[in-house]
Amino acid sequence: MTELPNIGSRQDLARWRADPYLWRAVVQDLARAENVQTTVLASYKTGTNLVVDLDGRLILKLFPPLHRSQFESERATLRLLEGALSVPTPRIIAEGERDGWPYLIMTRLNGVLGSEAWPTLSEAEKCQVLLDVGRTIAEVQSVPPGPLLAIEPTWPEFITRQIAGCKARHASQGLAPKLLDDLDGLLAQTTTIIPLDAPPVILTGEWIPENLLLAEMDDRWHLAALIDFGDVMTGWPEYDLLGPSAFMCAGQVNRVESLLDGYGIEPRDVDRAMRRRLLTLMVLHRASDLRNVRIEGWEARISKLTELEDVIWPHEGPG
Repeated sequence: MTELPNIGSRQDLARWRADPYLWRAVVQDLARAENVQTTVLASYKTGTNLVVDLDGRLILKLFPPLHRSQFESERATLRLLEGALSVPTPRIIAEGERDGWPYLIMTRLNGVLGSEAWPTLSEAEKCQVLLDVGRTIAEVQSVPPGPLLAIEPTWPEFITRQIAGCKARHASQGLAPKLLDDLDGLLAQTTTIIPLDAPPVILTGEWIPENLLLAEMDDRWHLAALIDFGDVMTGWPEYDLLGPSAFMCAGQVNRVESLLDGYGIEPRDVDRAMRRRLLTLMVLHRASDLRNVRIEGWEARISKLTELEDVIWPHEGPG
C-alpha cells in the first residue's frame, strides 16, 4: 500500500500534485478500496488540492492534512446543497482517509470549465450566464446554512481578522501608494457599513469561472453546474457578488445589471451605500488582489480608491 507524504506547505503540495508519478499509485489504491474501476486518470491543473478525473465518470479530491478544514467544508456543503438548486452540484459517492489525508469521490458533472468557455462567448451569452450566476447565488443563499454555521471563523471574526491584515496584504501586492493611503479611511468605516450581526447565509467566496461549468443548449450558453466548495463560510450575502463582479463583469453596465437582476436586485437599489459596501468587502476578501480585477486600465481611471466602486459597478442615472 502506497503511503502519502507528509506535506506541510502549499508550495510542497503544488510540487507533489504536479508530478503524476508521485500520486498515481495512491489514487489507484483509493479507487480500488472504494470499488471504483479506473483506467484513465487525469488531474486538473487548477485549484488547491489534488483533483483527479477517474475515467471521465467520477472525480476524486484528495486533501492534505493542512487542508482538512476544506474537506470538512466541501463535504458539509455538498450534502446540504444536493438537489436544492436549479443547477447540479457534485454528489458524494464515497469518502475516507489515508495517512491523515481525507478524500471525497464525487460524480463528474457535464459542462465546460468556465475559464475555458467564458472568453469565447458573445456579449449576449455572457449576460445570460451572469443572469444564471446571480440567480444561483440567490438560490444557494436561500438554503438554511445549518451545520455550516459551525465553520470558523464566524463573520464578525472574519471581518476583524481581514481588517487587521488588509493594508499589509495590498502593500505586498504592489497597490499604488496613492490608493494604499486611501485604505485607512475605507477600513475605518468598515464596522459601521458592513453588517456584522445579520442572519448569516452560505458564502462560497468563489463564484469565479474556474468553479463554474457552462454548457450550450438550444443555441444558448448557460450555467450548467457548480464545483469546488472548499472555502465555504457564512456571513453577509453581498460578499458572494464579488467574484463575478471582478472576474466576469469587466465594468460593463449590461453585465453588472444581468448579474444583479438574476440575484434579485433592481438597478435603482444599487445605491452609493451598496457600492461602498461592495468595495469594502472586495478589499477585505480572503483572496483579495486588486491586480486581478478584470477591467483593463482601471488604475488610470481613478484618482482615489473609492472611485473604483463606480468602475467595477457602473450605473446609469443618479446615485
